[in-house]
Amino acid sequence: MSATARLLAFVRASHVLADSVRADAERLLADTLTVGAAGSTAPGSAGVLAAARGWGQGDDARLIGSPGRLPAAGAAFVNAFRIHCLEWDAVHEPAVVHALSVVTAALSASIDRTGGCDPDDALAALAVGVDIASGLGIAATSPLSFFRPATAGCIGAALAVARIEGVDPLEDVLGLAYSFCAGTMQAHVEGSIALPLQIGNAARSAIMAVDLVKAGLTGPHDALEGPFGYFRLFDAGDFATYADHLGTVWRISEISTKPFPSGRASHGALGLLQGLALDQAAIARIELFVPSLVKRLVGRPMLSEMTPAYARLCLPLLAALMLRDGHVDPRAFTPATFADPAMLDLAGCVIVNDDGNADPNALSPQRVVITLRDGKVTEHLIPATLGSPDAPLSITQAAAKISLARALAPDADPRLFDAPLAWFTEPA
Repeated sequence: MSATARLLAFVRASHVLADSVRADAERLLADTLTVGAAGSTAPGSAGVLAAARGWGQGDDARLIGSPGRLPAAGAAFVNAFRIHCLEWDAVHEPAVVHALSVVTAALSASIDRTGGCDPDDALAALAVGVDIASGLGIAATSPLSFFRPATAGCIGAALAVARIEGVDPLEDVLGLAYSFCAGTMQAHVEGSIALPLQIGNAARSAIMAVDLVKAGLTGPHDALEGPFGYFRLFDAGDFATYADHLGTVWRISEISTKPFPSGRASHGALGLLQGLALDQAAIARIELFVPSLVKRLVGRPMLSEMTPAYARLCLPLLAALMLRDGHVDPRAFTPATFADPAMLDLAGCVIVNDDGNADPNALSPQRVVITLRDGKVTEHLIPATLGSPDAPLSITQAAAKISLARALAPDADPRLFDAPLAWFTEPA
């Protein structure tokens, strides 16, 4: 049996999640809905909603974080954008995939339009979709060129939606989802709002793939391993390295949550600086020695004029905010902050170096050398990033995240924070 055939058998199988896996799925669903609610008031959200309303009439599905309903494909787009637009969404670090973002948005729209879902079935579909999105990244051996959270996310989401709606042939769902994959790392290089738009497009495409198969259309069947398949065009890798372990390891339990609304690659340094609580006036230099992917993703310079999307991926600015405020609040991403001479000076003390790690997808370990103005030098090793399974958030840190998200989403349905699984599976 081919690796692709084993994958589709995994999607079709009856899964009863172990208690620990089910708890992880429910916890990460709550985290994803929380950041989606916060994203409802982020820059660009109003424009995304306005555009989506122009794509068609209907009230299939709810929006995360604000009142209103849209057709399923439009709701999936808007909600996926909201989940990712603050760079606060959970990520599978070895895969370099925000595995819940596309899958949650597409599943939410699907569950809404079918009138609700058994919670265990919903969590199983979520875990399957997240597994596939993560697995495509795990199998990759090449650096990111396409935006993997969107490409892998689209495929995982489409198969999760097909599972929850009982749609077959899955070969066609997979093939059409692959045919609709899009997203480039150029948006990341430029710090463009196109990044969360690509996540939105992936969720909409997942819904479209399922709907087209329902309508009798077909897609290519060798979408992953064929001569022009995923592992020839989007990523180099051997899909069997993931498929060989299907069902024995649930990848959703490997997901990291993000304590700060910024690029995941910034969180190692930010978590350390938050814990140290240094006097910003005492800092002479902060030197970071990080894998090449970290330098590539967040080692960009602070500019006096930049967008919030760029700022979320600028480690020098983020470190300066952490030193000044003790946390990162997206409401600080303003022109006044960016042009503040004190912030520019403090950000200028942060130096990001490539440590020569041979793994093109590694985010850790990291090393930080801090030099104070009095000449004292300290060195710190960061073996695991805050929020990862090896360094989970404390109760206080998790509560702080929820508190900030509530403040950012004043119009959100309280169930998103207080009863997220009920919100997900019981459309009002």
